Amino acid sequence: MSSDDATAARFQRDPPPPGAESGQRAEDGGENGTRAFRAENGSAAPRPRNRDVPTRTVLFAARSAVALYRLLDVLPVLSGDDRITRLFTLVPGSDFGADTLAAIDALGGRTVPWTTACGRSYDLIVAASPKGDLRLLRGPHVLLPHGAGFNKSIPGEGSADSASGLDPAYLHRAEHDAPIALHALAHPDQVARVAATAPEAARHAKVIGDLTLERVLASWSLRERYRTALGTGARTLLALVSTWGPESLIRRNPALPARLASHLPHDEYQLALVVHPNERSLLGTYELTERLAPALDAGMVLPDPHEEWASVLIAADAVVTDHGSAALYFCAAQDRPVVGVHPGGGELIPGTPMGALLDRTPLLGHPESLLDHPESLVTALRAYRPGPARAAAEAAFAPPGDAVDRMRTEVYALLGLARPAHAVRPRLLRTPAPAPRVPAAFDVHVETTEAGIRITRHPAGTGPPGHHLAAEHGAAHEHLARSAGLLYRRPLPASAAPVELTWTAEGWTRHTLAAYPGCRAAAALLPSGGCLLRVRGQGRTDQERTYAVETEPRAEGDRVLRVDPAVALSAAHATLLTRPPPPGPATLTCWVGDHPFQVTLRPPTGPESTHPV
Repeated sequence: MSSDDATAARFQRDPPPPGAESGQRAEDGGENGTRAFRAENGSAAPRPRNRDVPTRTVLFAARSAVALYRLLDVLPVLSGDDRITRLFTLVPGSDFGADTLAAIDALGGRTVPWTTACGRSYDLIVAASPKGDLRLLRGPHVLLPHGAGFNKSIPGEGSADSASGLDPAYLHRAEHDAPIALHALAHPDQVARVAATAPEAARHAKVIGDLTLERVLASWSLRERYRTALGTGARTLLALVSTWGPESLIRRNPALPARLASHLPHDEYQLALVVHPNERSLLGTYELTERLAPALDAGMVLPDPHEEWASVLIAADAVVTDHGSAALYFCAAQDRPVVGVHPGGGELIPGTPMGALLDRTPLLGHPESLLDHPESLVTALRAYRPGPARAAAEAAFAPPGDAVDRMRTEVYALLGLARPAHAVRPRLLRTPAPAPRVPAAFDVHVETTEAGIRITRHPAGTGPPGHHLAAEHGAAHEHLARSAGLLYRRPLPASAAPVELTWTAEGWTRHTLAAYPGCRAAAALLPSGGCLLRVRGQGRTDQERTYAVETEPRAEGDRVLRVDPAVALSAAHATLLTRPPPPGPATLTCWVGDHPFQVTLRPPTGPESTHPV
């Protein structure tokens, strides 16, 4: 038994039903539909069938996780139809199949081991790659692409210089050995490429559209919700997009995410890394996250390879990409800055949509140089001009809007069933999870000008020391708290204790300055958004002073910006270290990137001093 079969065997422990070995198939799929799968506990598939209603069994054959995710975008075509049983199998032979069964299991999908699947007949078999022994699966085949544009040629795989997914060696074999009933493509140019590569295979090629793009466009109105979930706010969300293999961004420049995370100001930029599922399958999620630990510690977002990657691209303001096709979805959905960081070595096929995209957008030099000069990325993003990237993406996708309906029409015709009356639309992409780790201590750089005081924060320890170290007590590591010039505390969640014990704002700040002798200032953030700041005296006879610190929201057009109170506290702390204590209320201008905020220092009121924190 192969390793793939051994892994899959845990999903089915019973032998195949009688007749399966000989390919026996009941009329209208009745016997096949009720007995094609036996659950892990040995019982037959649930949901009794009405023998007067025709039934069909559809097998989704995935060779890798990325192929599976493409197949999952097709599932809504069959949703709501109880005449259809949906099964999955892992096509053996790929180096990237490790995560496939786990993903199916997470969905609650029913999996048939490969050897069992080859002994049965199916009403339809849907695959997203022509590779593997698909010829052993009996039934009409639907073939989908597992990416956008057929842009890459994989050295040492199939025919030399052939696009992965359009290799004539695989298409010829699929055409002659497996009954391809439909080759669903995303653009008329792809049909022409199939005809030029494997003319006989073009007989079943049709322009259906890209179902993944349909989901991206359908989810566009959720952009602000995605950004809220990610904690992006007014920051620029920069997404690094990496394909797989030796020419990918993550392989050629594995230190780039951490370098950018340390260089880009935390309050102005948010970083995300979209990694190809093949790279995740090769390393495993644990190994990948350990390798990316410095960037993740600095707050980088690492989206899930199914759905979340696309949600993050919708939320993103700019993309840095290698020659992988995920950037085409970003460009098709929005005309925002794109920068190429690596032209793909010998893998990228000239004249393809991705080749055109990289030809028409700013291309940085060697990735290694970006490590030494990360500011060149910001310069390149600002040099972007709208138009060309969007045009390159349009060469990969047919006009969107009807792909689900086209696919539904084709699939039901192949199944010999009438389409259900209910409408089916692309499913919205799920809301992405926020960064797994959020920095709680910052090296704060301060620049005082005539226009005010500029605060630039970087996660502690990722770059040169700043004017002071600011740390959130109770969230930052204790050694950072001991080294901090400014310690602050955010409001704690409500306690379930029958008798609650809390600090007052004044009490906590006084206690903190006593407990941390190296700390110059302590502040309690209040639920109102204001803060109580206590500053240590300058000398033995100089007493500690307390201030209420408030920040006014800033209106920009029809929107309102609010700054993290911890930023205002750093501005107030830096100001009080260099100026005499104000005799009364004082106002300063705190700049965060291009946004000025008015910060007021005044004596605290009694309720502010005694507020529980």
